[in-house]
Amino acid sequence: MTASSGLQGHHALVTGGGRGIGAAITRQLLAAGATVTVLGRRLDVVQALAAEQPERLHAVNADVSDATQVAAAFASARERFGPLAILINNAGQAGSAPFLKTDVQLWQQMLAVNLTGTLLCTQAALPDMLTGGWGRVVNVASTAGLTGYAYVSAYCAAKHGVIGLTRALALEVAKKGVTVNAVCPGYTETDILLESIANVVAKTGRSLETARAGFAAGNPQGRLVQPDEVADTVRWLCGEAASAITGQSIAVCGGEVMV
Repeated sequence: MTASSGLQGHHALVTGGGRGIGAAITRQLLAAGATVTVLGRRLDVVQALAAEQPERLHAVNADVSDATQVAAAFASARERFGPLAILINNAGQAGSAPFLKTDVQLWQQMLAVNLTGTLLCTQAALPDMLTGGWGRVVNVASTAGLTGYAYVSAYCAAKHGVIGLTRALALEVAKKGVTVNAVCPGYTETDILLESIANVVAKTGRSLETARAGFAAGNPQGRLVQPDEVADTVRWLCGEAASAITGQSIAVCGGEVMV
């Protein structure tokens, strides 16, 4: 992909953009011609990525569930590259526990990061898009937003909420040049998944290889999704070719979930 891929002149912001899926998205949007603000909780992580192309990448840090921090980060983004045209809500956490051991703290944390964070960041970016008459919001949800998984009820509830928000907002802005979609990865080879695999090893005594194979087994292709596969779908949704696609939840999961 080259910088002639159609996003020149557009300023994108990617939350959770320093590693894994977020970093892959950042690089694909950059290659497509956009300037990109990378937002993360750890400034050192996003600064390391931004150092790859400092003239077209900007690093900011914020907890996406904190409205004050979000406002400050978005103000910094606008000061550097101007109004926002693309928002990728990728920041997320995946805590697990049996339902009867899912306490209010875990429940609220999953909602705060995965759902409230999506709300706050979208509210921060959307006015620029409406003023400009063009915009793209892509929410990185999960197959957990389309189906159920045992032991992650709070995470599933939050991601189902992201899907509902995606659909509602898509209708609200459908005539205003803004599309709103969700991308729903299956088990993807990221730090979050590695943490989940480590938890399985610790709790069950299985080997690392056996635990990893257990996650891959749910994919009909028998493998883990790669971050670039998710990022490529996100980049396509941001382009002109996807102008008629809105309110959709696209599963990137090797056929595990079909909608």
